[in-house]
Amino acid sequence: MAFWNKKTPVEDFSGRVRHIAFIMDGNGRWAKRRSLPRKAGHARGAETFRRVIQYCHRLGIRTVTVYAFSTENWSRPQDEVAAIMQLLDRFMEEELQDADTRDMRVVFLGDKAALTPAQRERAEEIERRTRDKSYCLNIALNYGGRDELVHAANILLAQGKGSVTAADISSALYTAHSPDPDLIIRTGGDYRISNFLLWQSAYAEYYFTKTLWPDLSEREIYRALKDFCSRHRRFGGLDPEDMKEKE
Repeated sequence: MAFWNKKTPVEDFSGRVRHIAFIMDGNGRWAKRRSLPRKAGHARGAETFRRVIQYCHRLGIRTVTVYAFSTENWSRPQDEVAAIMQLLDRFMEEELQDADTRDMRVVFLGDKAALTPAQRERAEEIERRTRDKSYCLNIALNYGGRDELVHAANILLAQGKGSVTAADISSALYTAHSPDPDLIIRTGGDYRISNFLLWQSAYAEYYFTKTLWPDLSEREIYRALKDFCSRHRRFGGLDPEDMKEKE
């Protein structure tokens, strides 16, 4: 993979992209094409994940969200789920070691109830020790967009809300601490959102690529960001030129 070489483009996107999200798809197919077990694809995907986060940090993007494990992923073969959970354990151990030295807040989005007691404890400790950092990494883990909306609704009901506003719902989501995503990149060649950030992505721009997640390079991320910056986001309104024509 073409990471960390002298030709890798670096540009400050901090004023244009506040939040980028990734649907990390294609680990299993990457392994299959190489006649490797699926867990090998997840292991390589974990390496790509670390490099992508570092690159986004270098580009000045304050918030990154990754779709790591959905509520539906538990239905996968048991050995594959176990391999993913082992990678999660390793990630948590590394984060606990680096929590006081890296300027990265880590938040786990989703229902932690399905995790082991040890995993829940580590996740909460990571969140507690990194909560005052400048940059934010959201990891969607045992996450589903519909479940998140149900969870938010139950929070608001418990607060005694008789009616709610859009701001109320946003404040009760797992991502209440983050701005809505500007750009969502999906690897792997599929053109769907797979129950990811359903509320938050209402006005996000999407970038779909056939590149499998383990093969995603810094250069392609840069191309996606440049493509995003060339688009005109109207948020349901009109461009000034179109307004003049209407008048």
